[in-house]
Amino acid sequence: MSLFKARDWWSTTLGVKEEFDQGCLCVADVDNSGSGQDKITVGSFMGYLRIFNPHPVKPGDGMQAEDLLLEVQLRDPILQVEVGKFVSGTELLHLAVLHCRKLCVYAVSGTLGNVEHGNQYQIKLMYEHNLQRTACNMTYGPFGGVKGRDLICIQSMDGMLMLFEQESYAFGRFLPGFLLPGPLTYSSRTDSFITVSSCQQVESYKYQVLAFATDADERQETEHQKLSSGKRLVTDWVLNIGEQALDICVVSFNQTSSVFVLGERNFFCLKDNGQIRFMKKLDCSPSCFLPYCSVSEGTINALVGNHNNMLHVYQDVTLKWATQLPHIPVAVKVGNLQDLKGVIVTLSDSGHLQCSYLGTDPSLFQAPKVESRDINYEELDREMKELQKIIKESTKTQDILPKSEKNCDGLRITSEVSSDLDAISQAIDSEVRAEAVPSVTVKITLRSTLAVQKIQLSICVQPPLALTHDQFIFDDIESCGSKVVALSVFLKGNWPPAELEGNAMAAYSIPTGIPRVAQCKFRLPLRLICFPAQPSKTANHKLTIDTNKPPVSLVNLFPDFADQSDEDQANVLGFQFLTGSRITLLASKTSQRYRIQSEQLEDLWLITKELTFRLEEHFKKQNSKDFTCTFSGSVPLQEYFELIDRHFELRLNAEKFEELLSERAIQFRAIERRLLTRFKDKTPAPLQHLDTLLEGTYRQIIALADAAEENQANMFQAFTKLKSATLLVIMLISLWQKLSTDQVAILEAAFLPLTLDSQGLGWEESMDAAISHLLKTCLSKSSKEQALTITSQLTIPKDTSRLKKHITLLCDRLAKGGRLCLNTETNIQQTMVMPGGCTPIPESDLEERTAVHCSTAMFTNLTKQKSKTDLPQGALEEAEKP
Repeated sequence: MSLFKARDWWSTTLGVKEEFDQGCLCVADVDNSGSGQDKITVGSFMGYLRIFNPHPVKPGDGMQAEDLLLEVQLRDPILQVEVGKFVSGTELLHLAVLHCRKLCVYAVSGTLGNVEHGNQYQIKLMYEHNLQRTACNMTYGPFGGVKGRDLICIQSMDGMLMLFEQESYAFGRFLPGFLLPGPLTYSSRTDSFITVSSCQQVESYKYQVLAFATDADERQETEHQKLSSGKRLVTDWVLNIGEQALDICVVSFNQTSSVFVLGERNFFCLKDNGQIRFMKKLDCSPSCFLPYCSVSEGTINALVGNHNNMLHVYQDVTLKWATQLPHIPVAVKVGNLQDLKGVIVTLSDSGHLQCSYLGTDPSLFQAPKVESRDINYEELDREMKELQKIIKESTKTQDILPKSEKNCDGLRITSEVSSDLDAISQAIDSEVRAEAVPSVTVKITLRSTLAVQKIQLSICVQPPLALTHDQFIFDDIESCGSKVVALSVFLKGNWPPAELEGNAMAAYSIPTGIPRVAQCKFRLPLRLICFPAQPSKTANHKLTIDTNKPPVSLVNLFPDFADQSDEDQANVLGFQFLTGSRITLLASKTSQRYRIQSEQLEDLWLITKELTFRLEEHFKKQNSKDFTCTFSGSVPLQEYFELIDRHFELRLNAEKFEELLSERAIQFRAIERRLLTRFKDKTPAPLQHLDTLLEGTYRQIIALADAAEENQANMFQAFTKLKSATLLVIMLISLWQKLSTDQVAILEAAFLPLTLDSQGLGWEESMDAAISHLLKTCLSKSSKEQALTITSQLTIPKDTSRLKKHITLLCDRLAKGGRLCLNTETNIQQTMVMPGGCTPIPESDLEERTAVHCSTAMFTNLTKQKSKTDLPQGALEEAEKP
């Protein structure tokens, strides 16, 4: 127990899921008992009004039934409750309750009970005012120096002060320069209202100035009203505090009064004329405060609650006491309860009401004596090693990482792709111009070994493929339970995708509350995007894949595309994409080769990938583990570079469209300002064809926006084609140099650093930075190349010549025996002697340029060509130049 914890005298919790604020608490003798004992009045945003008179048997007791004097539910939310002399003809205290659109004044009275249930309390409505504007807060006091009664001032949400002389409405005034309502209070000594505006200024308005100012109901901004008899509302004084205020309060003592303002970081004490008496910087974010006169002469104490569950007691600027509360207070009051003076009453926003007093709780705990015993260091070392082993195992994998379906202990996710296409296509809004767009059904099964909650299943495929449903939400799955969902995949865009793979991911929570993620991948059939067609004899692009096994009949490899009775299809097969492209696959009868040919380079990728995948599956079923595919032809870099240039050209066009749209938008706004100035002018002036210019500019903006949107669609399509060609180049390089799985992963990370590019960060500059890093690390020839720095800021380049040089140089280094790796030690060794006895790169600058230009035509297999010259150390720096 903390030594400075607030001593709980009485506490209770109000309602269920009710909300409260600083105006919802009031401590006063609301029933006019005359005993000097205060009652606690609480109103909530749910409309409940409660009055308590705590009588704990011993300090710390909870609420008894007789402590609640009254509980009534009003129809409207209660914003604020106050107790004062609000009824004419009497000086008894009455209760004022402020609603959003109503002010009600009640009389609280009690009736002596004749049975053991005690006294009965009730409220009687004395009068009410229906408000024309939404209320924010209110204050009360003897406005204008009246005796024996209190008047009420309500501040509306739009900055109007509405004053009520008890049962009648007096007048209303708008605050000048109003934006948002702030805290409001009344100073009886200066007869003025003090508030904090949204300009972070403390403003004071005299009651007399408010009374004689222009009536709010008749406020107009015309010249006639400005010359009328009403006076303009001006402030008495203004003080800029530089922060928003949470609350404001006035405390009077010894013929003087002080204005206290609680800010977000400080609280201020001001004089009557607005001068700062002192200010205190707070260490924690405050939530409420209450200034009151100190026992000492000439000082003021202030209770300040903060969001750290603490209540600080300040005497002027000196912290006198700090006590801990069980909640964050939003309102604090001091009252006399059951002959106990100075009880601190606090209320939280969730309804925790507590009456406490300051004091200390001495700690009665005494630490027991520790028995002396011999320490077995060997046993401690053994235990320490076991604990370190457990820690090391637990830190290898995190619970939040995606887990495969075999290793996931909470939820297992599996996928099943239908072997046949849907009988009735589920394609929706497809842009493909084919006669029929097929779809295939994918079933996702979730099996749980534990009771899991809040399951969110997401399925995604690569555009232009689309799904009929991509999001599923389940509240929970019982232990050993399962959920099955079905969806269809179809081709939506009018161009072939780069990949035929999908991903299903489920995010969920296990019973302990730890979030987990499970995922699985599925492979879509080739029939989804293409169908059998007649082979084509001529093609612009041809690739030849070599194998180390006898050729396999294409009828056996592609039974879903070939006719079993047609013997001609054993060696030649035709594919046609739904978008119109045609690809031909040929198998050699004598050699162990397969040829893929098409009119477009990017169309070769999916058929080549499908061929290698089906060959591997075919020989795996025959238990042949030494099957390999190789590529001994030429890497088509020239066609690949044309796709890069096309994509880069569309990116430059997007920048031009953005600049033109910005210029036209500036011009459009300038014309609008000119037109508004002409329309507001009292003396009409000719438009001078500004309306025609505005219409023309608007049409230009619409045309530019349409062109930019079309260019964006073309750029997305070009990036998909570029991605297909990039994946094809990666496969050819890996088959050509017989790269391992790790080396292929490094190559893919370098060539495809982005799945989607944007104007801020594009594919060209990202790939250039990645390839430059490889050339200066694992593929470098000298320490000087490793010392070169790569710029950390990626911006769109002026052209693609530098990127083409780096791609050519990368293939050149791999052809000379360079190997991809991320190990620093291997990089250093490789810098001194490149493995495989590779031939150095040509030395002269002319040969460097010749190698680049030759590679753009057709990059030949450089393992068969041996050069006798070395690459100068400045060759890489030359390639860096744009």
